[in-house]
Amino acid sequence: MADRLAMDEVVEFTSGLIRLDTTNRGGGDCRERPAAEYAAARLAEAGLAPVLLERTPGRTNVVARVEGTDPSADALLLHGHLDVVPAEAADWSVHPFSGEVRDGVVWGRGAVDMKNMDAMILAVVRAWARAGVRPRRDIVIAFTADEEASAEDGSGFLADTHPELFEGCTEGISESGAFTFHDGLGRQIYPIAAGERGTAWLRLTARGRAGHGSKVNRENAVTRLAAAITRIGAHEWPLRLTPTVRAALTELAALYGIDTDLGDVDRLLEKLGPAAKLVEATVRNSANPTMLDAGYKINVVPGEAVAYVDGRYLPGGEEEFRTTLDLLTGPDVDWEFHHHEVALQAPVDSATYAGLRAAVEEFAPEGHVVPYCMSGGTDAKQFSRLGITGYGFTPLKLPEGYDYQAMFHGVDERVPVEALHFGVRVLDRFLRTA
Repeated sequence: MADRLAMDEVVEFTSGLIRLDTTNRGGGDCRERPAAEYAAARLAEAGLAPVLLERTPGRTNVVARVEGTDPSADALLLHGHLDVVPAEAADWSVHPFSGEVRDGVVWGRGAVDMKNMDAMILAVVRAWARAGVRPRRDIVIAFTADEEASAEDGSGFLADTHPELFEGCTEGISESGAFTFHDGLGRQIYPIAAGERGTAWLRLTARGRAGHGSKVNRENAVTRLAAAITRIGAHEWPLRLTPTVRAALTELAALYGIDTDLGDVDRLLEKLGPAAKLVEATVRNSANPTMLDAGYKINVVPGEAVAYVDGRYLPGGEEEFRTTLDLLTGPDVDWEFHHHEVALQAPVDSATYAGLRAAVEEFAPEGHVVPYCMSGGTDAKQFSRLGITGYGFTPLKLPEGYDYQAMFHGVDERVPVEALHFGVRVLDRFLRTA
C-alpha cells in the first residue's frame, strides 16, 4: 500500500513538473530536458538507474527498469509524456505554469495531460523503494518527449533506436482511462481504454490556373479545394464496430438495462444518454477539415490552395479511409499523409485488463468499469512497433461536475488532489499484482 509520503509527493511532483514549461508548439519547438532531468533525479533517489536519451538536443526521454521478482514473467511498460500543448496565460484563472495548489486542486498545463500520471509513477516507485517492495514483473518506465506532435523525438525515437531497453515488454499502460465519468443519473463509470483510432492527418493540395481576379477562371484552385473540403466535411461515414467498441456498447447497455441492439447503434447511443459520449466518436472513421491556406492578394487567383484535415480511422478501417478520401477529393485535389500512425486494439478478456478492472473496483466499489476505444492517439502507437499491446489507464476519482475531457488542451486545466491520491493507490495496487 502506498504510504502517506507518496500522497504528498504525487502532489509535489505534479506541481513541480507543471512549473517546468515543456510547451510543444510543433516543428521541433520544445525542450523537455528540464522535466526529464527532474523525473530522472526522482527515480535515481529511489535507487533506479535512469538513462536520458535524445534524438535532438533538448528533446529528452527517460527510461528506467524496476526489476521484478519473477524473471520468467513478461515485462510491463509504464509510460507518460513530458511535453504539453501551448497555453495563453491571459485566458487562465491562474498562470498555466504556476503549478499552484489551491482549495485542494493542482492547476496548470499538464495537470491532466499528463504530468499527473508522470507524478503518480514517480510517487509509486519511490514508495516501493522505501518499503522494499518489488513487483512480480519487470516494470519499464519511460517518460517521453514529443507526444503532442509527431513523437519522432520521443516514443518513435525510442522504439526505433533503443528497442533493447524494452526487452521483454509485451504490454503497456499510459493515458487515458480509469477516470470517473458521471452520467448525471448517479452512476459513476470508469472507462479503461483498450484501443485507439489510427491517426491520419492529411494535407490536401488543389492546383489550378493562376490569373487576375476579375477574369473568368474555371480552374480556380480555391474553388476546387473548397468543393473537396465541403464534401469531406459533409460525408456520413458508415458504422463500423470493432471488438472493443462492441464490448463497450454491450456492457453499457447491460448497465442501463437496455436491449443490446447492435443493428441500430445510433438508436442505442440515444438510449444511453450522456454515457454515449464514451463511444460515439469511435463507431465510425472521421475526417474534420481544420486548416486552410491559399492566395496572397485579393485580386489574384492563386495557382495552388492547401488544406489540412484531421482524419481518424478505426482498427481495420484504413483501407476504407483511403478509398473514401480518393473519392471525396476528386480528380482536381491531391492528398497525402501529413502524419500517419496505426490504429490499435487490445483484448478486453486478458489477465491484464482483468487486473486493471480489479484495481479500480477495489478503491471505487461504487463504480462501473467498462472498456472503451480512444478517439485519438497516444505513444502506445509507437511502442506497438515493438509488439507491445497498450491500455489507457490513468486512474482518477473525479467529483461530479468536473469535465475531464474538457481539461485536455483546455483553459484552466486542473486536477483535484484527492484524484491524484486515488490514482496512486490504484496504480500501486495494479502494478504490485500485475
